[in-house]
Amino acid sequence: NKVDFCEDIKEQYKEMRDEFMAGLEDRKYLTIDQVRAKGLQVDWKAEENRPVTPRLLGTQVYKEYDVKDVVDYIDWNPFFQTWQLRGRYPNRGYPKIFNDENVGSEAKKLFEEAKLMLQDIVDNKKLQMRGIVGLYAANAVGDDIEVYKDDSKTDVLCRFHGLRQQAEKDDPPYFCLSDFIAPRDSGVADYIGLFANASFGVEEMVDYFKAQGDDYNHIMVEALADRLAEAFAEKLHEIVRKDLWGYAPNEDFSTEDLLKVKYQGIRPAAGYPSQPDHTEKATMWSLMQIEEATGMRLTESMAMLPAAAVSGLYFAGKCSQYFAVGKITQDQVVDYAARKKVPVDESQKWLGPMLK
Repeated sequence: NKVDFCEDIKEQYKEMRDEFMAGLEDRKYLTIDQVRAKGLQVDWKAEENRPVTPRLLGTQVYKEYDVKDVVDYIDWNPFFQTWQLRGRYPNRGYPKIFNDENVGSEAKKLFEEAKLMLQDIVDNKKLQMRGIVGLYAANAVGDDIEVYKDDSKTDVLCRFHGLRQQAEKDDPPYFCLSDFIAPRDSGVADYIGLFANASFGVEEMVDYFKAQGDDYNHIMVEALADRLAEAFAEKLHEIVRKDLWGYAPNEDFSTEDLLKVKYQGIRPAAGYPSQPDHTEKATMWSLMQIEEATGMRLTESMAMLPAAAVSGLYFAGKCSQYFAVGKITQDQVVDYAARKKVPVDESQKWLGPMLK
């Protein structure tokens, strides 16, 4: 139908746009001072931007969240991409992929087998969902976000360090994640959320199938564990919006709308486009004592273990949106390293692909 066709065209154009922008070697870059002057301006005293105080500050741990309660939140599209199955218009994406003349029958068979394994995982508790959520008082200080012990703001628990867009564009603002939190000097009390969650028990299932020489099912387990971790992240975010933070108590979205991010707020992850520095995860792990609370840990390269894991920050404001920092120049790297109190070459190592 017309809506699907438009969605498909939009998706194709976005892919083309992203590729085009990524390939622009001769783009101009503004200095860090110039882009800070052109950051997002928010009237924090206006009613629509006034932060909502969370119902619960501190952490909430989910030790054994029932797998069956996250199954409905699964986004199946990346699952089919794992198996390199992609339908063509008008059958791109789940569930339309089943109608595709080239990959439809294979996708359907794969899906049925995935559902059987999911049922086994649910019935026999073969995977465990564990997670943690933290909500804290916070304010922006320049491109950083200060996290406080409480609303008095006397004790700074930690700082999250932001990176700002520098590639010249037609229309400001030049975004940084700190733009979505009220500045300390505004006098407005604001808040930030953090989360981490994972699928536990994957290695045992994988080892079993590997011992049988069953590559198909070992890949299937890993693919489903990834999907369940992402689904649990989606479920946790909904719990936060409706209950723990409570800034959208009457929200009522279908799974399809949730996966299209129709809700208010974002949950960007460290190491991804809005904050490409993986080392920011270490601040999260320290603040919420994630390893002690859940068993999730970080490797030296800042990968999360278990591998089927998700973590990130919660921003609640209507002004918050996803963006890609893109390439940055040396002046921002030097500034960033100074704010993080690390040597410049260490920041360069972690920001390597982003350096202009």
